[in-house]
Amino acid sequence: MSDRSRDFEVIVYGATGFVGVLVAEYLAGHAPAGIRIALGGRSAAKLEEVKARLGVDWPILVADAADADALATLAGRTRVVITTVGPYAKYGRVLAHACAAAGTDYVDLTGEVLFARDSIDENHELARSTGARIVHSCGFDSIPSDIGVHVLHKLVESDGSGELLDTTLVVTSMRGGVSGGTIDSMRNQVDVMKQDPSLRKVAGSPYSLSPDRHAEPKLGRQSDLDTFPASDVDPRLRGRLAPFVMASYNTRVVRRSNALRSWAYGRNFKYREAMSVGASPLSPVIALGTKLGLGALFAGLAVPPTRYLLDRILPKPGTGPNEKARRSGHFTMDIFARTTSGARYTSRVRAKGDPGYAATAVMLGESALALALDRGSLPALGGGVLTPATGIGDVLVTRLVKAGFEISARKI
Repeated sequence: MSDRSRDFEVIVYGATGFVGVLVAEYLAGHAPAGIRIALGGRSAAKLEEVKARLGVDWPILVADAADADALATLAGRTRVVITTVGPYAKYGRVLAHACAAAGTDYVDLTGEVLFARDSIDENHELARSTGARIVHSCGFDSIPSDIGVHVLHKLVESDGSGELLDTTLVVTSMRGGVSGGTIDSMRNQVDVMKQDPSLRKVAGSPYSLSPDRHAEPKLGRQSDLDTFPASDVDPRLRGRLAPFVMASYNTRVVRRSNALRSWAYGRNFKYREAMSVGASPLSPVIALGTKLGLGALFAGLAVPPTRYLLDRILPKPGTGPNEKARRSGHFTMDIFARTTSGARYTSRVRAKGDPGYAATAVMLGESALALALDRGSLPALGGGVLTPATGIGDVLVTRLVKAGFEISARKI
């Protein structure tokens, strides 16, 4: 249902950036007729170019990411803000706070642990009081993980099969380019931790995004860089699993969902993510190489000489794959769980399109549309700094399935 007390249902902020254009393009092609959408950013001329390219008659709103007054005005005019302007630790804090204060729902694409932690501390209670749903990580970070566990838990609960115990997401297949924005966010987080080494402990905690870290269960070591036999996850799987580059963020989001739901998944819910590298005899070598490569990447970004070389090689912010590459991408994520009753379950999230671009534009766009148009069906948790599962939940599942995603769960 549309909220006529605001000028717009949705504002796309950062609409001139690479991903911002893709999200605006998705809304232009898939938002229902009559929905009031505006394009926001810091350059009126560039916004006009995007508007002309899309062939839409949407208003444009000019506001710099550091201008608190302009962003407060922008937030007050709409039901939902989409922002693709990152790194969010640099450019996202003012807007997230403005939305929390205005009672405006907010979605972004962050995969930055420290930004999300700061946003929780700054905005959660404020957003609860205003009713704003501040939903971070509504793209490839971290909808497949968070929604995949959500639908798995729902089936386990409806079957009366107890609580979730060991739960592992496996990236079964994936094809897509590396986002320049993601690399820039990694650079920024490395820089912040170099300036304040105490933040390494915050970022490294498995419960860094939890509402009350002291209330979390003590489940022992939970590393995001392990390699382990695939048969440990499910007896039918073969080969050795490698670390997944986004696990260090996604796992924290899923654990926050559990805590926000009063640990409905289980007090002994133990969650990890990994990547399949095949079942050949070489899979242990490939898995180890992946682990060493990820460690070298983060170490290299922290050391000036290698940082200089990496900056010349890695994708630049605002860049991304061409249309053909975006269309040819895909991902499949399978989640395997064991429950307290001894049963085993699995869920799957699969979609066509480059995960970080084409598929992300769908996920972010549908997240915003759900918040804007399906308010009566949203989870009862209300306002706060939420996750895709706790802030949007089943409404998002329905929308993504209609958009061509596979989201399913079954007992095995």
